[in-house]
Amino acid sequence: MIPDDDPSRSLTVASPDAPGTTHISLVGNTYTMLITGEQTNGRYCLIDMRVPDGGGPPPHRHDFEEMFTILEGEIEFTFRGEKHVARAGSTVNIPANAPHNFRNVSGAPARMLCMCTPAGQDEYFMRIGDVVAGPDAPAPRLSADELAERRRRAAELAPAYRSEFL
Repeated sequence: MIPDDDPSRSLTVASPDAPGTTHISLVGNTYTMLITGEQTNGRYCLIDMRVPDGGGPPPHRHDFEEMFTILEGEIEFTFRGEKHVARAGSTVNIPANAPHNFRNVSGAPARMLCMCTPAGQDEYFMRIGDVVAGPDAPAPRLSADELAERRRRAAELAPAYRSEFL
C-alpha cells in the first residue's frame, strides 16, 4: 500500500544559477548542490559538477549508489581498474562499494550531474570543500598547509559518510 501524501514536503525546482544555491570548490572542481538530502528526507541528492581539464577526485569507494549524466564534454571513469570514456549524453552508474574515480582528460571543461542514493555526499562535500560565489567562480588559492588540512579533514570525515579513499 502506498503511504499518504506528506504535505510537509514541497516541490523543488533547482537551478545552478538560483540565488541561495550552494557552490563548493573541491579538488579543483566546482560542485553545485541542486537537491540536498535535507530536501529529500535523505533519499538522494543531486549535484551539478563542473570539472576542469585535469580535474577529478582520487580513487575511492562508498556504500551508496552514484550515477553521473554527462552534460558537456567528456569524462574518463576508472571502474575496478578499467578506464571508460563517457561523452555528453551518456549516463554512468557506479554500484555501491565498487572502487572508482573520474578524471577530465579531454583538454576542455566538462559538466555532469551526479545523483547519490541515499543522500549524504552533498553534506560531506559541504563539510570538506570551500564555498564559492557561483558555478564559474575561481577556486580559492590555498596554501600548502590549507591543502593538507583539507585532505586531513576529508580522510577524517570519510568513514562517517560511508566512504574510503584507496
